[in-house]
Amino acid sequence: MNLTRRDFTKLALTAPVAAWLAQPLTAAAQTRRPNSVINGVNLGAITYSYRAMPDQSAEAYLGYLVDSGISQIEFMGGPVEAFAGAPAMPRIGPGGRGVALTAEQAAQQREAQAKLRAWRTSVSMDRFKALRKIYNDAGVTIYAWKALSASMTDEEIEYVFNVAEALGNTHVTLELIEDPAQLKRLGAMGEKRKISVAYHTHLQGSMTAFDQAFAASKGNVANVDLGHFVAAGGDPIAFLNKFHDRIASFHLKDRATPAHGAKNLAWGTGDTPITQILQTVKKNGWKMPIAIEMEYDVPAGSDAVKEVVKCLDYCKRALA
Repeated sequence: MNLTRRDFTKLALTAPVAAWLAQPLTAAAQTRRPNSVINGVNLGAITYSYRAMPDQSAEAYLGYLVDSGISQIEFMGGPVEAFAGAPAMPRIGPGGRGVALTAEQAAQQREAQAKLRAWRTSVSMDRFKALRKIYNDAGVTIYAWKALSASMTDEEIEYVFNVAEALGNTHVTLELIEDPAQLKRLGAMGEKRKISVAYHTHLQGSMTAFDQAFAASKGNVANVDLGHFVAAGGDPIAFLNKFHDRIASFHLKDRATPAHGAKNLAWGTGDTPITQILQTVKKNGWKMPIAIEMEYDVPAGSDAVKEVVKCLDYCKRALA
């Protein structure tokens, strides 16, 4: 029986994983494998782009990616661990910055974190390998996973790298930190495991923001957001040209400069020089993945998948 692309995705979402993995892909399914490598430029996405979609499971993300034509992904942490059976982390307290937890809520939080830590340091890698196979069989590579934190124990950090290896990641990502000891600690683990530690920036991104991380270890690299870079008043082309050999991947979005309000905007309506960025990567033959990050508001009548398709189409035109 031949499968359409939607039938193939539905099968991945509903069948027990072990049974599904035992079935070879049909020719019809294989011909619908996404390909977002455009004229040698490795375009992909971060799962955050699909945050407004109703199902936030790792299985559902595969459908969104195939529908979008995206073949490379940076995964944010939760869905990967949920797929592998991690204990759910309950929402404790009202949330929000500056809102203090009660003593009882703090105790509940510590208990939940202890359960998660115990799971992380004992779980088999089989389910993570299964997730990688599902994605790879559908034509999607998981090049990075965002789950690392400097607050983790050594055992948890080892777990993150074990998962990254099981998923086939070239790097793990986390928010940029400033603690020299932690930069050295994480970078050393990256060097040991041959999986880079890539630090992500928001508005703190600048020509000097990564200097301390780069100096601390060869295992430390950048996962810079060039849209945020523009919103902070920086020159993304200058950053690419200077640090391209220390950039594991970067995020791309259209934002306005500070003078224009620094807003997230639909691609082609802001100040990020998207075409120039992509052409610079193409001209130099740089192979770092570029994650489409769809962060503007989804228009009425559309959805995140349709908007990622628009972003990818914009990139295709820019690279034509």
